[in-house]
Amino acid sequence: MNELIINGLSKQYGSKRVINMLSFTFTNGIYGLLGANGAGKTTLMKIICHLSKPDSGKITFNGKLPVKYYKEIGYLSQHFSYYPGFTGLEFMEYISRLKGVKKENCKIESQKLLHEVGLYEVRNKRISSYSGGMKQRLGIAQALINNPKILIFDEPTVGLDPKERIKFKHLISQLGRERIIILSTHIVSDVESIAKEIIVLKSGKIVHHGEKDSLLSILEGKVWEITVTSDHFSDIIDSKQVISERTVDDKTLVRIFSENEPCFESKLCVPNLEDLYLYYFREGK
Repeated sequence: MNELIINGLSKQYGSKRVINMLSFTFTNGIYGLLGANGAGKTTLMKIICHLSKPDSGKITFNGKLPVKYYKEIGYLSQHFSYYPGFTGLEFMEYISRLKGVKKENCKIESQKLLHEVGLYEVRNKRISSYSGGMKQRLGIAQALINNPKILIFDEPTVGLDPKERIKFKHLISQLGRERIIILSTHIVSDVESIAKEIIVLKSGKIVHHGEKDSLLSILEGKVWEITVTSDHFSDIIDSKQVISERTVDDKTLVRIFSENEPCFESKLCVPNLEDLYLYYFREGK
């Protein structure tokens, strides 16, 4: 069993503290890291990957410090960089050598991973000719080189179409059995069905974590759907915490947060992870 231990981690840029005395222990499985822009997600992942140093605190992986374990990490950054003049296969072989794969195994492993992400047929085409989704899949493939024990993905499904996202989640589900996977995203559906634990990060602190069902219990009895006419819609927007809205015929169905039953025609809803995300990160909260 792998164990990544974070203890009392802090990081500050100028006067802004982006990670604030954060502590957590990861074991094998998939963790969904949710947070708005500026919550500290990317900074945390860079520190784990030994790409940035904390101001204080300590991280160990199976008892080793980052300088000793960083080669056991596969990382896909939010802004994945590549060499446009390389073919997909050339790029994968190059990264394989950087990650310490034996020269005689580089091509075999690269082809295998390109096949897993659906890029084998275009392996000999230049990356500059790839679509946005293809480049993102290449980024996923390079993160898997050398069978890392920790996988960290920062917004991995950006640019992927719905079918590609389903394939990605299936692949990650299989990989998470024997390694630690941290999946940072603002697309809640990416982690809702595959994460064993959800971590909610806000202002550099973990405000909640746990299995999906235990987190959703926070919103039990607080999510409502109300039906209003166009005449009353502006009143709802001004007075209630709105999650979403949709129009059916001449009426609008509005999903809201409310501690008490609204005075309009309403029904109590079963909360979902999207509700939880908006509950923590809606404007002004």
